[in-house]
Amino acid sequence: MKFVPGSVDRYVKFLRFVVRHWNSDLFEHASDQIVAGESDDQSGSVDYEKPKELADDLRKMGPTYVKLGQLLSTRPDLLPDHYLDALAELQDDVDSIEFDQVREIFEEDAGIRISKAFESFEEEPMASASIGQVHRAVLKNGKKVAVKIRRPGVKKSFLEDLDTLEEITELAVKHIGTARKYALDEVLEEFRFMLLNELDYTREANNLIALGENLRSFDKLIVPQPITDFSSTRVLTMDYIDGTKVTALGSLKRLESDLTPLTEQLVKAYLQQIVFDGFAHADPHPGNIHLTGNEKLALMDLGMVARFSSSLQESFLKLMISISQYDGEEVADNMLEMSEKTEDANLPEFRKKITRLVLDNQNKKVRDMETGRLIIQMNRIAAESGIKIAVELNILGKILLNMDKIVASLSPNFDFQKTIYNNVEKMMMQKAKEELKPRNFFSKAIESKRLLEALPSRINKITSDLAEGEFTLNVNTIDEKRLTADFQKVANRITLGLIIAAMIIGAALLMNVPTTFKIFGYPGLPLLFFVLAAVAGLYLVINIMRKDEDLGSRK
Repeated sequence: MKFVPGSVDRYVKFLRFVVRHWNSDLFEHASDQIVAGESDDQSGSVDYEKPKELADDLRKMGPTYVKLGQLLSTRPDLLPDHYLDALAELQDDVDSIEFDQVREIFEEDAGIRISKAFESFEEEPMASASIGQVHRAVLKNGKKVAVKIRRPGVKKSFLEDLDTLEEITELAVKHIGTARKYALDEVLEEFRFMLLNELDYTREANNLIALGENLRSFDKLIVPQPITDFSSTRVLTMDYIDGTKVTALGSLKRLESDLTPLTEQLVKAYLQQIVFDGFAHADPHPGNIHLTGNEKLALMDLGMVARFSSSLQESFLKLMISISQYDGEEVADNMLEMSEKTEDANLPEFRKKITRLVLDNQNKKVRDMETGRLIIQMNRIAAESGIKIAVELNILGKILLNMDKIVASLSPNFDFQKTIYNNVEKMMMQKAKEELKPRNFFSKAIESKRLLEALPSRINKITSDLAEGEFTLNVNTIDEKRLTADFQKVANRITLGLIIAAMIIGAALLMNVPTTFKIFGYPGLPLLFFVLAAVAGLYLVINIMRKDEDLGSRK
């Protein structure tokens, strides 16, 4: 473990936090109950003060831990429900930045005074988060915009806290089996990568442009676009969206309007992001999806995105198909394709548990079926079975888990699985058409050219070796002679053991036969048989032990 000078206070702060919450039901919570679908509050002894204390302590520890709390608030596989509710409050409940600092950051980055850039600029923020806060403003041309300002000093604070967490995680992975099993070091690495990207508002502006382009065919979805002239690493100016969070929708609104078509388009859009574009909004929690007055959905806050390779896109597609068909064996196979198996991997146990979990969900009602939670549960089963799941599969589970919540808020009886199944063929056809485009043939053409260039010389080499009798073919297979010799040794040992046993039995029978030949007062012949059997038995034991020891050292 490396030690960074000046980090003592951060270590003490973190250890004090752990000690404070060590005896709470946070650490006593059995995650396996969630996997089994049981409620954590069945005992009736839930302490609702502890979660509030946890949220308060995370807020006091700084923006890194606030963001960590936000991420944990979407992980029902790790925390009880009352903790999830408390941590969800961290989404918006943070202290705001003073307006003088807001003005200073904007004018320094944009190179223009606020009064010159905007017709009006509200000093009171409309929202505050762990990384920055958002202000309403109006451009000189009358266009309404939202201006997001990054908190001063937040990047330095993030890096220091992340370094501390990295050091503690490194120690945990080295000495604690559970930390190794769940690859906490890789989880932290991914956490670090995503947070540092979220700190750069230039990246978020590019993400808004890319997602807006990808989803331009969805007429009921809105992606706010950035105003690049007034955007930088610390400032993001974008279209202002006047809407309501989907979690704030009342039952009356759902009765007045049929939101099913809107919900279906949202689900299709996310399926396209995951299995076709390979570029997805990675933090679609209900607070980031707003319903506008003209009944459109706006996708907000693109600081956190996920990128999936072509092979992962295909694997995700196959996984969701098999889940929608409740094919447990196929689900297990698809997950193994995206995984690495450790030496102690228990594949039969993994397959059995995955199949059981998938079949159990087949009997659930539409409104109770949660695809995201199901994938997270399967990830936990994989970790328990010694199988190292791709980090991207955890991200997929988080995205779909949040989608489950959004769908439940918009249209509680919406059939998520049926929508996936009905759109599978269309998505597969889209991918096939995309692969047939000329640009995708270029790399294959180059590979074919190289093969054709090298083929004549390779064929010439092979035919030459064949003609001169120098062609050899190396195949790793079983050595029959060695296998036969080993069987012969086993048979010899068994035979010798039988002979020794026969000698002992024969000597025992001869002990009762009268004879004049005696040794030390005992019948001589039986005694000789006993001694000979003992010597042979001792030799056999020593030989077996020596041979087995040699075999073990060779391994």
